[in-house]
Amino acid sequence: MLPASLDEAVAALAAMPTAVPVAGGTDLMAAVNSGLLRPAGLVGLGRISEIRGWQYADGHALLGAGLTHARMGRPDFAALIPALAAAARAAGPPQIRNAGTLGGNIASAAPTGDALPVLAALEASVVLTGPNGSREVPVSHLLTGMDPLRPGELLAFVRAPLLHAPQVFLKATARTGPGRAMASVALVLDPARRGVRCAVGAVAPMPLRPLEAEQWVASLIDWDGARTLDPRVCTAFGDYVAMACIPDPVGDPADPAGQDAGALPPAVAHLRRTVAALARRALGRALS
Repeated sequence: MLPASLDEAVAALAAMPTAVPVAGGTDLMAAVNSGLLRPAGLVGLGRISEIRGWQYADGHALLGAGLTHARMGRPDFAALIPALAAAARAAGPPQIRNAGTLGGNIASAAPTGDALPVLAALEASVVLTGPNGSREVPVSHLLTGMDPLRPGELLAFVRAPLLHAPQVFLKATARTGPGRAMASVALVLDPARRGVRCAVGAVAPMPLRPLEAEQWVASLIDWDGARTLDPRVCTAFGDYVAMACIPDPVGDPADPAGQDAGALPPAVAHLRRTVAALARRALGRALS
């Protein structure tokens, strides 16, 4: 089915509840090709023009779920939400960026989704449209399953605040060039609320917010002045974020005496160092 409007798409899903909505299909088709998913039908969203752009509303940007990574990576969008544009540009090779969409990144909820930590740091929400009308829920609630998609609902829009302040997205991959994140960090400054918001992606099933680290570093920033910090504070912030998001592994039951106590597994130690470096750099860039 190829509906031309959101109403038609909702009606199509109501008529075929087991059908799966598809836009770019970059994650969906990978699951189909690998045998992990066998949808009874597909509802194509590519012809729905109302979800392929954005508009302004009450200090927020209402972003269509059909926005592609390539479109979000352009300069006009980067002036709007810089961290989301940076994440879109890092989403993969051109064929992925041209097809993959913002809504697909959220709906698939892959831990390595580049947009997810940015949306978490922005404290964005999603507008869901279904047979009973529209409702708005925080992105975090959707990702954690606290308020999941209901039968027949579509993810139509994302509402993100326009902070008019520095924001940064950085990621580390396991190989050279664009690819799936080993770890990523999104950081935004919110001068109106005198806050720093940070989210770490790819290290857990969903983005993690190191709330205590955010509050600690925000209390040290001179919001009415130059907003500069001693480099040692940025380093400590990075370590704080890494420790909060990558806890010590559970002890080995086969080693009850704790003979290896104090020694982190190399993979965990490497991931901590990576997250610490990303968080430190992100804060430094946001404040520079």
